Amino acid sequence: QVQPVESGGGVVQAGGSLRLSCQYSGDYDMAWYRQTPGKEREFVAAISWSGHTTYYADSVKGRFAISRDNAKNMVYLQMNSLKSEDTAVYYCNKRDRSWSWGQGTQVTVSS
Repeated sequence: QVQPVESGGGVVQAGGSLRLSCQYSGDYDMAWYRQTPGKEREFVAAISWSGHTTYYADSVKGRFAISRDNAKNMVYLQMNSLKSEDTAVYYCNKRDRSWSWGQGTQVTVSS
């Protein structure tokens, strides 16, 4: 069963930046999601297979940027101007969420 592998999380001060990476298999529209304890997993950003179309949650628009390298089967999430409310475990998956969820990568933003 396909399971993506996320990396790049860490602890960063508010206003700082992080770049998340996700290794996956296949040719699909991809997306990043995040989850905090006690809350539903929420959509963060998505990118079409071609990379030409991107979508963002309102809460991250203008601060986060999703990109991909199809030759390497990688998708990235550049996170700038981080806020404490961005603290979460971040996951990547197909846009339709049909893969099993990976372990995710923890992002902690300290204020």
